[in-house]
Amino acid sequence: QVQLVESGGGLVQAGGSLRLSCTASGILSANTMGWFRQAPGKEREFVAGISWGGDIKNYADSVKGRTTISRDNAKNTVYLQMNSLKPEDTAIYYCAARTVWSISVGPSEYPYWGQGTQVTVSS
Repeated sequence: QVQLVESGGGLVQAGGSLRLSCTASGILSANTMGWFRQAPGKEREFVAGISWGGDIKNYADSVKGRTTISRDNAKNTVYLQMNSLKPEDTAIYYCAARTVWSISVGPSEYPYWGQGTQVTVSS
């Protein structure tokens, strides 16, 4: 049984930083990981993705330059470091996984999801 568990969300002032973590269990060793977010009344959107080896990363334009995705395969954990946070970054952030080598920006391409962690950025 695949489980993805996110942590690290919270309330932060604009300009601040947060690091989200996602620990996976029960998943095949080779997987691509992604972070998505969903704000109230909006569709779930891609934030960042990382390949199994960590050598390929992809970011949404809205977070590029402020966000870094990384992973530690020994710990089965992927991280999302977010800096210079803005109120528009407020959303529930979800970790997702797929057992395909390529990174996809489409939520439907990821069969495995975590429960989400709330990030709130105050102005």
